[in-house]
Amino acid sequence: MKISRILVYCVDLPLKEGTYSFSGGRSIRSYDSTVVRIETDEGLVGYGEVCPLGPAYLPAYAAGVRTGIAELGPHLIGLDPTALGVLNRIMDRHLKGHAYVKSPIDMACWDILGKAAGLSVSTLLGGRQGEAIDCYRAISLDTPERMAESAAAYRAEGYRRFQLKVGSDVGTDIARIEAVTGNSKPGERVVADANGGWLAHEALRVVDAIRGIDIAVEQPCLSYEENLGVRRHTPHPFVLDESIDSPAVLIRALGDRAMDVVNIKISKYGGLTISRQMRDMCVAGGVAVTIEDSGGSDIVTAAITHLAHSTPEQFRFNCSDCNSYLGHGIADGAPRRVGGRIEAPDGPGLGVSPEPARLGDPVMKIE
Repeated sequence: MKISRILVYCVDLPLKEGTYSFSGGRSIRSYDSTVVRIETDEGLVGYGEVCPLGPAYLPAYAAGVRTGIAELGPHLIGLDPTALGVLNRIMDRHLKGHAYVKSPIDMACWDILGKAAGLSVSTLLGGRQGEAIDCYRAISLDTPERMAESAAAYRAEGYRRFQLKVGSDVGTDIARIEAVTGNSKPGERVVADANGGWLAHEALRVVDAIRGIDIAVEQPCLSYEENLGVRRHTPHPFVLDESIDSPAVLIRALGDRAMDVVNIKISKYGGLTISRQMRDMCVAGGVAVTIEDSGGSDIVTAAITHLAHSTPEQFRFNCSDCNSYLGHGIADGAPRRVGGRIEAPDGPGLGVSPEPARLGDPVMKIE
């Protein structure tokens, strides 16, 4: 089997609730998503998707995805899409770095592999484990009162896990944490995610002030070293996200016992191939994982749920339901949250079929 053509689509995905805000004055109103369709000479087709959370979150931006694929795509024509190790090495040979560009290509090839084998991607990633997956809901940065109201509204929808956006001034952030956790119910899980928004002294002030609150602390500072220092001064469960940007850094962090949870964003590592390796390293090291991505719609959500569903239940800290944040979907068969839980599709490959009308005309063809 060989890749015969690559089509690229640009899809605008407005957020259902208007605006999503987090530390550093960053906010977005819609996702600029890139969908990749890979066609083969045997008639099998695979889809992938990537959607950076704006240009100021990770080293990734939406227009860069399309530019990178234009550079990389011609080198992939004629390759076997089911030989994922070979494919990833060739992508790395022709485009150094830029993992987010490679993510939708890798994802689409997993979709093809599953269809060729007649198996779901979760089966290929290790096998479906356990029942439905618990989703967390991100609570956009706002006043303490409005954030508490948002948490209550999401609780009414069935969510029991919340990611509270913080990372501005210390006093207000402490008030945000107290306001949201003050109404927490038994069995709920709350994470205070600063997205690297605090300096070390600010993070230490916060973790000292909330010492008696049942909450996890996520990515308080920008650098790995700053976070490690904060980690050693707090009893709270500690989550790292942006700092863990490669297998090499993860190996170091496991040795340092730098965290209790790692957030695995599929696009940050270049797709499902490396994300599975990161997941398996965490499991081997006794560290839980949140399976997610920076954004996206139905294709990304399907990939997330397949990786999450193939993760041992005791290591599944959280899972993101990206498509729940949007006003509409782009694919049939996509996983949909029910209450606060979601399940991976059980059809071959990713198990989703994008709707041509939602994708529009391709913005790029490579053949």
